[in-house]
Amino acid sequence: MNEITGNPMLVRVRNIIKDYKSGAEILHILKGITFDIPEGSSVAVSGHSGSGKSTLLNILGGLDRSDSGSIAVGGMEITGLSERDLSSYRSHKVGFIFQFHYLLKDFTALENVMLPAYMAGMRKKDALERARLLLGDVKMDERLHHFPSELSGGERQRVAVARAMVNDPDIILADEPTGNLDPVNSSVVAELLYAGAEKWGKTLIVVTHEERVAERARVRYTLEAGILRETKPSGDGR
Repeated sequence: MNEITGNPMLVRVRNIIKDYKSGAEILHILKGITFDIPEGSSVAVSGHSGSGKSTLLNILGGLDRSDSGSIAVGGMEITGLSERDLSSYRSHKVGFIFQFHYLLKDFTALENVMLPAYMAGMRKKDALERARLLLGDVKMDERLHHFPSELSGGERQRVAVARAMVNDPDIILADEPTGNLDPVNSSVVAELLYAGAEKWGKTLIVVTHEERVAERARVRYTLEAGILRETKPSGDGR
């Protein structure tokens, strides 16, 4: 249990190390990362470009593997999973939001959100109902049948937020989710992201260089030179 929130620990990361080889040089990206995240919490990770923030997020999401160390999510050790089991983990346990929305251009906002749930085995009717509900949460009720080309950048990213939650994942991993947006849309998307995670009881991990986005998190970390350090929130972390 976490002393502050009273919630059980959902994520346990122990001594994660990740190196990359660049020619004859070995780049030490993550140097023994260790931390815990309680269920339902929000976490922001900040740091300079190239500090390893996205690498850490990709390892947590099963998109990349560490060289050593362990990660347990909901009591399940993921670092040793097969590629098939990692795929299942990504589909059912993790919701991803990236800097670019990656919406399918030939599908409407509603179809983009319902598709992952339908592909994961949910009945089409149920997937559509859940997609409608989530799109309503991100204030896209009147844009359900618009294609990505008919949506603004902020609207596309709101659709991406809804899509990340459609499979009812345990964790939402957001990699610079407002990085391509102007300040107004950045604020709107960040608010909807944090509010949605709180409403649905999701554990949210956000990688961001934007102070206004990071300060909304309950817990903040800075990743620098491969070392992760907890930083004191400067805003009204939730």
